[in-house]
Amino acid sequence: MTLDPHAGQLAPSASLVNLAALEQAYYDEHPTAEEASERVSFGTSGHRGSSLRRTFNEDHIVAITSAICDYRQQSGIAGPLFLGMDTHALSVPAHTTALEILAAREVHVMVAAEGSYTPTPAVSRAILVHNRTGAAQADGIVVTPSHNPPEDGGFKYDPPHGGPAESSITGWIERRANELLRAGGIESLPRISVQQARARGFIETYDYITHYVNDLQLAIDFAAIGQRKARIGVNPMGGASVEYWGRIGDRYGIELSVVNAAVDKTFSFIPRDHDGKIRTDCSSPYAMATLLQERGRFDIAVANDADADRHGIVTPSSGLLSPNHYLSVAVDYLFRHRSRWSERLRVGKTAVTSDMVNRVARSLSREVYEVPVGFKWFVAGLRSTTLGFGGEESAGASFLARDGSTWTTDKDGILLALLAAEILSVTGHDPGERYKALERALGTSFYKRLDSAATRTVRERLLHASPEDWSGATLAGDAVVSRQTRAPSGGDLGGLKVATEHGWFAIRPSGTEDIYKLYAESFRSQDHLERILSEATEKVTDIVAAT
Repeated sequence: MTLDPHAGQLAPSASLVNLAALEQAYYDEHPTAEEASERVSFGTSGHRGSSLRRTFNEDHIVAITSAICDYRQQSGIAGPLFLGMDTHALSVPAHTTALEILAAREVHVMVAAEGSYTPTPAVSRAILVHNRTGAAQADGIVVTPSHNPPEDGGFKYDPPHGGPAESSITGWIERRANELLRAGGIESLPRISVQQARARGFIETYDYITHYVNDLQLAIDFAAIGQRKARIGVNPMGGASVEYWGRIGDRYGIELSVVNAAVDKTFSFIPRDHDGKIRTDCSSPYAMATLLQERGRFDIAVANDADADRHGIVTPSSGLLSPNHYLSVAVDYLFRHRSRWSERLRVGKTAVTSDMVNRVARSLSREVYEVPVGFKWFVAGLRSTTLGFGGEESAGASFLARDGSTWTTDKDGILLALLAAEILSVTGHDPGERYKALERALGTSFYKRLDSAATRTVRERLLHASPEDWSGATLAGDAVVSRQTRAPSGGDLGGLKVATEHGWFAIRPSGTEDIYKLYAESFRSQDHLERILSEATEKVTDIVAAT
């Protein structure tokens, strides 16, 4: 995509989303069930949309929540449901709607104190801790579109394993929700007011923040961070972690400064991203421009997106680290410094994450578990503690606690941000310096991801790409060694990956936006990377033209 001329700059007030109109549309606009674009659709991370496009309205949330209640009933899930939300404007009305439906179905709902927000990893952690007690199994919902623009809303379901629901579950919920939309009569589904729900004891306040913050010492070496006295700067980017970071600093006595504790549902203080849109994308140098300007004040600076499942790492030596670079450093550090971890633990990565992670794993004599895009593919391994780490190139990851037990089964941006401070404190080198050392030992990676607009038809075609779509014997002058539509773990890639000994590319449609993504990597040179991208782009053009 072409770089917007205003990328990295704050948006003028006149261009910010109209919050009143956004909320009004949530209630007043109704999706057309026959229109495919307005139906419930679970992508890689729940249902997302906007009330202004009739893709995230009250009808959707009534239908999805009712479907979740039906799923709970047929699956025998009888424990409490942990409900969280981020700071997007549509999260508040959707949270209220969900409460009204859940309580009407006599589900006991655990919510944060009024006016508080709940990061995705805090919900995952709460579910796992509860389910270890042997009581009736709990599950959860997080109302969040993650890093999406301010006008968007999102809704994702976590089964009792505490992580993103697998496709068999989201598919069932999606089908049931759309059945309810098509049948009409959404207004007649069981529902009671929040006041009635509280009076009848179906809503309980749960102290997510205290439980999560107190447990962090199980996964992070705060003693080392405190001893080093590393100066840590944090930008919650107006998201759900905003209250958590101050508590973390106070609880563990570390030198932590929150550079912006504001919550503004227009996200007016976030510089515009590469395409001119506002996103809390903490891996984007444009959205992170403000924190980058302040990096000289800190030994390490970190950020999270709106629901705190992603991380951004800024170092004095390297500026904003590529997520691939940091994941490689995190794997190298963790598997060298977690002495209580089993020697049989594997390293989890997605098929489009840098092969530098593979090289690091080989240097540690660790097996790589490579999966399709989507953190749901790591849930079983993290829960069973056969994976020590699971990470995605989009800056989402989690890892086991220091004793080798499960920490979370969903992405934890707070955890990964704190790990950066631990790495600096223990090794004396920031993650940027550590990555340069990996390059000297293992080779230099040249990596790029390109996003391009795509119609629903094109996205559907790319989703079902086949190995035969790449008939060439070579790629950028090297012999092709694999053409994959399935990951080595066995899951469908939802696209195509072609690899040689020295590089690869992958194409896949986005599950949440009207774009397709082209990923490529070379271990030869930047010029070699551009050759891979050029040949891959030509092939995509051919596929699109034939669609």
